[in-house]
Amino acid sequence: MVFSSSLLENAVNEFAKLPGIGKKTALRLVLHLIKQDAGEVTYFSDTIAKMREEIKFCSRCHNISDTQLCNICANHSRKQEMLCVVENIRDVIAIESTQQFNGIYHVLGGIISPLDGIGPEQLNIDSLVQRIHKENTREIIFALNPNIQGDTTVYYISKKLKGVSVKITTIARGIAFGGELEYADEMTLAKSISNRIPVEHYINDSN
Repeated sequence: MVFSSSLLENAVNEFAKLPGIGKKTALRLVLHLIKQDAGEVTYFSDTIAKMREEIKFCSRCHNISDTQLCNICANHSRKQEMLCVVENIRDVIAIESTQQFNGIYHVLGGIISPLDGIGPEQLNIDSLVQRIHKENTREIIFALNPNIQGDTTVYYISKKLKGVSVKITTIARGIAFGGELEYADEMTLAKSISNRIPVEHYINDSN
């Protein structure tokens, strides 16, 4: 791809660094911005810069937040005793889109994957265990992707919670094994949450 302007080329190269954006799509986006009013483009760039500089992570659940506590944790109308454990922030967004869950979350920041060099110590597992001991948690719902890494993570955390008086469930197998929560349709995901099963049944069925 040959450019007549280094400014255009640099902008295209930056957009092409985004996930799922190739050079052609990046060029289309940059050309679109060139056609826009200068004030709109400035507002666009300022918004991105402000987001990056000021974004926070909830001190309780590790979700993205504008303040120390995210608006989900701070919402007292939600069931504070029902805790949904997810891999990442995209999964929180996917579950919230179903409008079928009224509890709170804990974002692990990944799943156990030895082949990728990701162990329990690199995830938000210790803070999860501490929350369960400190808070009045009655049910933990594992909403992790149904694959080997997800199953391993569920098994590991369940062992860490052995002896703790709390109900442990996982979403039903409405999500195909090997699938990802963020790509599941809202109806399937909603039914998987509603029809959750005890985690020991899930682990036995997986083996």
